[in-house]
Amino acid sequence: MKLDGKVALVTGAARGQGRSHALRLAQEGASVVAVDSCRDVATVPYPCSSPEDLAETSRLLEKFPQPSLCRQVDVRSQAELDSVVADAVEQLGGMHIVCANAGIISRGRTWELSDDEWNDVIEINLTGVWRTIKAVVPSMIKQEQGGSIIITSSSGGLKGIIGHSHYTASKHGVLGIARALAAEVAPYFIRVNTLHPGAVATPMILNDHTYKTFRPDLPGATRDDVASIFQSVNLLPIPFLEPVDISNAVVWLASDESRYVTGLAMSIDAGCVQKYS
Repeated sequence: MKLDGKVALVTGAARGQGRSHALRLAQEGASVVAVDSCRDVATVPYPCSSPEDLAETSRLLEKFPQPSLCRQVDVRSQAELDSVVADAVEQLGGMHIVCANAGIISRGRTWELSDDEWNDVIEINLTGVWRTIKAVVPSMIKQEQGGSIIITSSSGGLKGIIGHSHYTASKHGVLGIARALAAEVAPYFIRVNTLHPGAVATPMILNDHTYKTFRPDLPGATRDDVASIFQSVNLLPIPFLEPVDISNAVVWLASDESRYVTGLAMSIDAGCVQKYS
């Protein structure tokens, strides 16, 4: 119960890494505010989360004794973010931990990306993080209890990813936000760190579009058919990380065990950045 009495906001919490983060935070005693837009984005080539996904996250959170709050919120909407944070402060007693996790990915060579493809990734992955921070920091400062802001970047926030310049730009961008913000909020004992996962076994990676992209020679390709390709970019001999591998880092950065850690860019990527550095 490292986080007993804390309130944690998790964006993109309907499934994948976000749901895993929400559940691990709840396991450690936090009251979780789980939000997700729960609708498809036209330029994203795989199905996004659904209201049913968020309902399942809510059902799983209800197994814990502390209260939780689940709501459909689009990180592109400042009004929606401000509203859910105000409700969390009123109903749950504060805002202590923020996991800015919501994100999307699409593919295309830099000069071939459409305006919509570029804008959707930047608005959700980068501007959405900024909007989340705008919504939470005033409350965190006002309560005078410190806090921890954890931003999900990517291995693509530390290196370039071919065919994903918009995604790479967004994930480098959140690292820049974190480095500036860490200095700005340090006097209030609020810590800011980024996580840089490699390929994690979630619907963002495990979908037909990914399989076709990496194995166009094999109709009906599956996860097993692309595993060796993903493994080839890692130092450790695995193709994919599991969501809980990232969630365990979230818990550490949220807890007092990392109370003097701020401005850290933590790679959790089976060594893929190191392999190509």
